[in-house]
Amino acid sequence: MEKNNRPANIYVRFLQLANALRGLPSLPSLDPLEDRILAFVARAGQAKERLSVRDMMAQSELGSPAMLHARLKSMREKGWIVLTDTDDTRRKQVELSQAAWLHFDKLSKCLLQATRDVGK
Repeated sequence: MEKNNRPANIYVRFLQLANALRGLPSLPSLDPLEDRILAFVARAGQAKERLSVRDMMAQSELGSPAMLHARLKSMREKGWIVLTDTDDTRRKQVELSQAAWLHFDKLSKCLLQATRDVGK
């Protein structure tokens, strides 16, 4: 396979385009664990699943409940997630903020652009 026609070129081009997004004014950056939490929340939102703070605390692969609580607070302050009320005022749902969805929209455009760029 020619070096210029490798499927990996699409992914590398996507990484370049996504990295360029980081230079644009937007939401504050996330650390690697917050990035994993964001992906978890995004997948739940895409699947239309309700995801409470308590549900998040039960995800041991994401860390201890205390550490997760601190990360969720940080992500709220940075504008990546929002907590919404439920029928039970003691429980809050974790959802992506509108700005986070817009960020994912931009990443999707980067992926589409990378596919077009390498296909040329």
